[in-house]
Amino acid sequence: MFNRTTVYILVAALAAGLGLWASTHHFGPVTASAEAPALQAVRLFEPARELPAFALAQSDGTPLEPAELQGHWTLVFLGFTHCPDICPTTLAELARAQKAWEATPEATRPRVLFLSVDPERDTPELIGQYAHAFHKDTLAATGSLPAVEAFATSLSMVFSKAPPPEGYPADQYTINHSATIAVLDPQGRMAGLVRPPFEPMKIAADLQALTAAGAP
Repeated sequence: MFNRTTVYILVAALAAGLGLWASTHHFGPVTASAEAPALQAVRLFEPARELPAFALAQSDGTPLEPAELQGHWTLVFLGFTHCPDICPTTLAELARAQKAWEATPEATRPRVLFLSVDPERDTPELIGQYAHAFHKDTLAATGSLPAVEAFATSLSMVFSKAPPPEGYPADQYTINHSATIAVLDPQGRMAGLVRPPFEPMKIAADLQALTAAGAP
């Protein structure tokens, strides 16, 4: 029989595959831009895609406005605070990348946005505490389930609630979600993705190179 860890690994692999299929289906093949610097981990789309209007709240209770996602390259990762392994592992890896680009001026410094896909349990305050435990600069947001679904869909990402194993309390459910990371350009457009396995130093180098190259 599979143990719970095996199940989580299989779920993560399935979610990663679904996210990649959705990205390719929605945006077309992943290609390198002729004007972009040579990249190691980030794969850019051509052309970048405008995001539709969204209604999300940041961890401090203020709305996440489109302007908040402009002026910087931003990595968006879907997750939830009750995640047993994939989410904390990914946020820890992203924190290593964030530390590598801390010397970049704040006005253009790349950013990480953690989007909780579990609004039933994850309050704005809780996601802020969770995200900041990995790195103080990490943005965190969530919203109503329809709002989160709409934003995830605009990034060609998917998630679904999975019931808890038999005999467990109803609130011990898990969330299956895409394991890829969405890349937003300084105009706040869906511009590419990063696929697992994640290599923090390569991610950091790519985001620093893109930042140095300026907005597309």
